[in-house]
Amino acid sequence: MAAVYDDFQQAEGSLKALFNSFLMIIFSEIGDKTFLIAAILAMRHPRIVVFAGAFGSLVVMSILSAEMGHLLPTLIPKQWTQMAAAALFLVFGTKMVLEGRAMKGGNEKIQEEMREAQEEIEGDDAGHDGTGVATGNGDVIPLEEIEEGGRRHTDAAPLGNPGVASSRVHRWAEGTRNFCSFFLGPVFVQAFVLTFLGEWGDRSQIATIALGAAHNVYLVTLGTVIGHSMCTALAVIGGRYVSTKISVKHVTLGGAILFLAFGIIYLYEAFATDMDHTIPEHV
Repeated sequence: MAAVYDDFQQAEGSLKALFNSFLMIIFSEIGDKTFLIAAILAMRHPRIVVFAGAFGSLVVMSILSAEMGHLLPTLIPKQWTQMAAAALFLVFGTKMVLEGRAMKGGNEKIQEEMREAQEEIEGDDAGHDGTGVATGNGDVIPLEEIEEGGRRHTDAAPLGNPGVASSRVHRWAEGTRNFCSFFLGPVFVQAFVLTFLGEWGDRSQIATIALGAAHNVYLVTLGTVIGHSMCTALAVIGGRYVSTKISVKHVTLGGAILFLAFGIIYLYEAFATDMDHTIPEHV
C-alpha cells in the first residue's frame, strides 16, 4: 500500500513539474520581445526557417537553465533552493502585479516592445551588412536612422573600424556566426542569436532555473520546450496579428497570479520539508 502511495505521489509530482513549467512559459512569453522578434522575422523570411532558429535557441536555453537549477541542490540544501524559488516567484509576481496595474487598457506596452524588437533586428542587419554604425558599448545604429535624425552617439564609429571590433571575443563571435551562417543559413542564425540574447537573463529563464531546482530537470525541460514550441509557432504564424488582439494587461495580471501561487506553494513545501526533518522517526 505504501508503494502504491509513493508511486501516486511521484506521478503527481511529475505532472506538477510539467504543468508548472508549461504554464510559466505561456504566461511569460506571449507578447514578450522574443515572441515579437520571431513574428517580425517571419514576415520577412520563410516561416519554417525562422521557427527552426528561434525554437532551436529556446530549446538550448531551456536545457541550460533547467540544468543550472538542477545543479543548485548539489551545492546548497534543497530546502534553501525551494525557499529561493519561492522568493523569486513572489518577487516576479509582485512586480508583474505592479506592471499590470500601471498598464492602460490599450496595447501601449506591446507596441513599445514591438519597436524595441524592430530596432534590434534592424541593428543586427546593419551590423552584418556594413550599413550601420557601431558604438563603444557594442550597439549598432543603422545609417538610415542616423541620416533621418534618429539615435545619435558621440562615440559612434563606422563598422569595420579596427579600433571598434579589435577584441578577440568579438572576432571569434563573428567568425563563429559566419561559419554557422554558411551551413545553416543567415536567417536561421539571426533568429537563433537574437532569440538567445533576448531570452538570456529574462524572467522566464530565471523562473526555469528555479523550477529546475525544485523539480525533475527532465520534466521541467520538457514542459518549457513544449511551451516554447507553442509560443514560437504562434509567433511565426500570426504573431503580429495576435499581439494587436490580446490584452497584455490581462496576460500580465494572469501571469502575476500564477507566479504568486507558485511562490506560496514552494514556500509551503520548503517549510513542510523542514518539519519533516525536525520530526523524529520512530522505529
